[in-house]
Amino acid sequence: ACSPLSLLRPTTYTVDAVLAAVSNLGGVPPLGVKMPPYMDGPHFERAAQVINKYKGMVKYVASINTIGNAFAVDIAAEMPVISSNGGFAGLSGRAVKYTALANVKKMRDLLDPSIDVVGVGGVETGADAFEMILCGASAVQVGTCHWNEGPKCFDRICDELRAIMVEKGYGSVDDFKGKLKPWSKEGAAVARAAKKAKQGGGGGVKAGGSVTSVKKGGNDPYVLITAVLAIVVAVLLADRFGMVEI
Repeated sequence: ACSPLSLLRPTTYTVDAVLAAVSNLGGVPPLGVKMPPYMDGPHFERAAQVINKYKGMVKYVASINTIGNAFAVDIAAEMPVISSNGGFAGLSGRAVKYTALANVKKMRDLLDPSIDVVGVGGVETGADAFEMILCGASAVQVGTCHWNEGPKCFDRICDELRAIMVEKGYGSVDDFKGKLKPWSKEGAAVARAAKKAKQGGGGGVKAGGSVTSVKKGGNDPYVLITAVLAIVVAVLLADRFGMVEI
């Protein structure tokens, strides 16, 4: 749910006050906190500082909630798509994936290791789930995709994630959870090779960074076209220099 938060002061201070009040109740079971999307470094740091202060009570955070004040227009009806709040609503789904990944990565880096991170925002495929886990998520949440596709999306996403893990040689989620590698020229080369292999219809990338070979059969249309063009050029050159008659 998109809980209302005070607009008069930073959200982290509101969360601090709420957690302080809850902790004072005594006998509170372990709980989780749904985090808003943060955009700036100081906000990440302040949020993590507040959550870490209550690490005995808070056992996970879900990052992120929707991004506020999005607006969509129905061209046919010439009106907002959303009926409530004058058409303004929270942005979710594919559009927020990269902001969600950034928040998951930052929260995992800044939070106490005892606090898990749940990746939320734009998870539609096994690859999306893999990216969230690679950035440090212990679990992922699927919302918009479930709304559009129904419950069958869960098995599909799990199957796709399992296929990626098999291709990369991972036996469990713990083999790659939170193990995002820093950018490097070597890694960029692996990424380019993987993209080229995918476009060619074969090959792949293993966990160690090696790229499997890509083989093309003799009926490759590009090879055939190249051969035909070579013949045409040869005939035209021969005709130009009077070597053959056409």
